Amino acid sequence: MPISETTRQGHRKRLEKTRDQILAEGDIPIEPNRRDPTAVGRDDDEQPLNEMSQAIASSRNRARQESLAQIEAALRRLSEHPDDFGLCVECEEPIPERRLLLMPYVELCVECQRKQDGPRQPQSRKNLTDYK
Repeated sequence: MPISETTRQGHRKRLEKTRDQILAEGDIPIEPNRRDPTAVGRDDDEQPLNEMSQAIASSRNRARQESLAQIEAALRRLSEHPDDFGLCVECEEPIPERRLLLMPYVELCVECQRKQDGPRQPQSRKNLTDYK
């Protein structure tokens, strides 16, 4: 059963609002490793800390770009094929409304997503003190 026009408009508004929030936040700036290239002495802890900060900022920026791409794809689906929005792109079964409310950009139903993701990897750590 297709989603009603009112529900589709609600999804469109949430998608646009989320897109606008992500765009308003902007990318996380990646600080250079050396702030003063003329400085002779340096703090041994500063370099690894800067590299870690750069890696985190880069990872977050990449995740933001992926989210934006998913949101834009969902908005295109809503515009180009409104009757197909809310249907799984693999099996063409309806995606549960609850899943669409949480992630309006989702393309797959839970079962197809599980198939795509593959089996879960077993957790090797049992306790907080298990460091192996």
